[in-house]
Amino acid sequence: MPALQKFQKSSKKRSAPSGGEPKAKKTHIASSNEVGTKAGGRDVVEKTKKRSRPVTLPVKVDSEGDSEDDVDADDFEEDNELEGEVEDNGKDDAMEVDHTQPKNPNAARESHKAQRVLQEQRRAAKPHSVLLTDAKRVWSLARQKNIPTTERQKHIHDLMDVVRGKVKELVLKHDASRIIQTIVKYGGQKERDEVAGELKGHYRDLAQNKYSKFLVTKLIRLCPTHRPSILMEFQSHVLRLLLHREASSVLADSFELYANAYERTILLRDFYGKETALFTVTRGSEEEKVMAKQGFRGVLQGVEGERRKRILVALKENLITIFNNPDKGAVTHAIVHRALWEYLSAVNDIPEETEREKLRKEMFESCQDALAEMVHTKDGSRVVRELIAQGTAKDRKHIVKTIKPHVERMCIDDEAQLVLFTALDIIDDTKLTAKSLVSEIASRASVLSTTPQGRRSLFYLIVPRSRRHFTPAQTVTIADTDSTREKTSKKENKTREAEIRSAASETLLKFVEESGAEVARDTGGSLVVLEIMLFAEGDKSSASTALLNALSSTYPSEDPSKPHPIDLPHTSRMYKTLLQGGHFSHTTKSISLCPAFSPSAFASAFLKVVGQDVTVSMAKGDGAFVIAELLERVQQEGRKGEKSTVKGWFNHDVTSSIENSDGKGKNVLLGKIAALS
Repeated sequence: MPALQKFQKSSKKRSAPSGGEPKAKKTHIASSNEVGTKAGGRDVVEKTKKRSRPVTLPVKVDSEGDSEDDVDADDFEEDNELEGEVEDNGKDDAMEVDHTQPKNPNAARESHKAQRVLQEQRRAAKPHSVLLTDAKRVWSLARQKNIPTTERQKHIHDLMDVVRGKVKELVLKHDASRIIQTIVKYGGQKERDEVAGELKGHYRDLAQNKYSKFLVTKLIRLCPTHRPSILMEFQSHVLRLLLHREASSVLADSFELYANAYERTILLRDFYGKETALFTVTRGSEEEKVMAKQGFRGVLQGVEGERRKRILVALKENLITIFNNPDKGAVTHAIVHRALWEYLSAVNDIPEETEREKLRKEMFESCQDALAEMVHTKDGSRVVRELIAQGTAKDRKHIVKTIKPHVERMCIDDEAQLVLFTALDIIDDTKLTAKSLVSEIASRASVLSTTPQGRRSLFYLIVPRSRRHFTPAQTVTIADTDSTREKTSKKENKTREAEIRSAASETLLKFVEESGAEVARDTGGSLVVLEIMLFAEGDKSSASTALLNALSSTYPSEDPSKPHPIDLPHTSRMYKTLLQGGHFSHTTKSISLCPAFSPSAFASAFLKVVGQDVTVSMAKGDGAFVIAELLERVQQEGRKGEKSTVKGWFNHDVTSSIENSDGKGKNVLLGKIAALS
C-alpha cells in the first residue's frame, strides 16, 4: 500500500509545458486596475477608471471585480485540462499495478515520463500547437514586470511577429487570449492598432466569449481611433448583448468609462427602435453630430404625431425588456439609466397631462422594484429623484421602502445620496422619512463622519444646502427638482426642514456625547460635531460636558503621539466657534448667533469642567484665542460670581507670564483680560 500511495501521488504532478521550454517563474504584473505605459525610458503604472458599483452589492474588500483584467495575464496555466488528464491516467495506471510482482522503484518515474509524452502528443494534435508553443515561450519573457522597457519592447515585437495574421484564431482560447492581452497592454500604439485591425468584424462574437471579452474592453480603452468602428459592430445587437452574461460588462464599461457623446449615441440608438435606425441621418455628418449632443431629444426633433408615439413605445418596450430580466444584471448599467432618463424627459414634454401621468405610471410600475440598483449613476440617480418628485404619496412610500436597506451605502455615494436629499426635500410625510431615512442616517453618524460624502449626508439633516458644506454646483444639482416640488408638495420647506432636524437631533446629540471628543480630533469630524452642537435641538448639556472633558486633560499633553485638543487647529477652532455662539458671516461682518445653542451656558460649563489650572496653561500656550473668546463671553453674559472667579485666575503673575510667552494671539487675550478688569 505505501508504494501504491506514493505512485498515485507522483502521478498527479503537473507535467512541464509542451515544447520543452522551462516553466516561467511567476512575476507580479500590474494589478487589475493598472495599465503599463512608457515615459522617460521607464514603465509608468497608470490607474484606470472603474464603473461605479451599485449600492445593492456588498462592499468590495479587494481590487478584483469589474475590471477587464480580472483574468490576469500572469496566472496562465492549463490547470484544469492538465490536471484532469493526469488524474485520469494516474487512476488507470494505478489500477493495473500487480502487487504480486516485485516492487519497481522507478515505476512512478517511468509512468510520469509516459504521461508527459502522451500530453505532448495531445497538445501537438491541437490546431496551432507550434504557434502556441512559440508564442508562450516569448510571452513568458514579455509579461515579466521587473525588466527594462527596451527589453520588454523587444519581446513584444518578437511576440507580435509570432502571432501576426493569426490573432483571430487565438483570442477565443483562454491561454492564447492572455498572450494577445499582453501585447495590447505593454505594446505601443502600432501593435495595438494592428491587433484591433486583425479583429475587425469579429468584435460582437469576441464580446460574448468569457476569455476574449477582456481583450475587447482593452482595445476599446486603448485604441480610440478604432473605438467607433468597434461600437458600430454592436449596433442592432445592443439589447441582446446587454442581456448576455459576458458581453454585458463590455458594453457597460464602454458606455460609462470610455465613450464620448457620439459613441454613446451609437450604443443608445438601439433603444429607440428599428424605425429610428432606418431613418437615421448619415453617420458622421454634421447633422448627426448635433443629434449626438442632443441625445433622444435630437431624435424626436421635428417628429410629430403617430411616428413620435411609435418611437416612445419602442423605447418603453425595450426598457421593459431589461426590467423584466433583472437576473441578467443589465439594470445596474449606466446605459440603461441614460435611456430611462431620456424616456422620462420625453414624457415630461408631452402637452397632455393625462397622457404624461399614464406613461410615467406605466414605467414606474415596471421599474419600481429595481430603483435601488440605479441610484449609483448620474442618470439613474436623476431618474429616481424624478419619480420621487412626480410620484403620489403611495409611490413615494414604495420608493422609500425600496431604498431603506441601502441607506448607509447611499450616504457615501456621490450620486446615490442625492436621492436621499430629494426624498428629505419633497416627501411631506416626515414621520415616514424620520423612521425610514433620518433614523438610518443619524444612527450611523460614527461611520459617516469619516468620509466627505457621509458628512454631507449628516449635514443635510441639520443644515441642508449650507454654503459652508455644499458647493454651488452641488446646490444647483440638488435644486433640479425644486420646480416639481412646488407642484407636488404641500408642506412649507422650512417646516419640513425643522421636522427633519428635530427627528435627527436626539440621535446626533447622543453621538456627540459618546464619540464627539474623539471624532472632533479629525478635521472633517470637528465640522460635524460643531454643526450638531449649534443647530441640533434638545438638551446639549451632556454633549457639552463630554467635549469639555477632553479639554480638561493635562496641558500640554503628556503623550506626544496624541496632542491636546487645543493644539489641533481645527479642534481649537471648533471650541472657539462654540464660545462665539455661531459662525462668522462675511456678509454682515459679524457672528450669526444660533438660536438653538447657548454660548453662555457652554462658557459656564467650560469654567466648571476645565478648571483654573488647565485654562491658564492653555492661555500661555496655543489656546490664547479660545481663552480670549471665553473671557469675552464671561464679560458679556457671565454671572457676577463667574466674572470675579475668572478675574482671580488671571492675576498679575499670570498676565506677566502671558506677556513673556511666544503663543499666537497673546495680544488679543491680554486685551480681553484688561476688559474683564
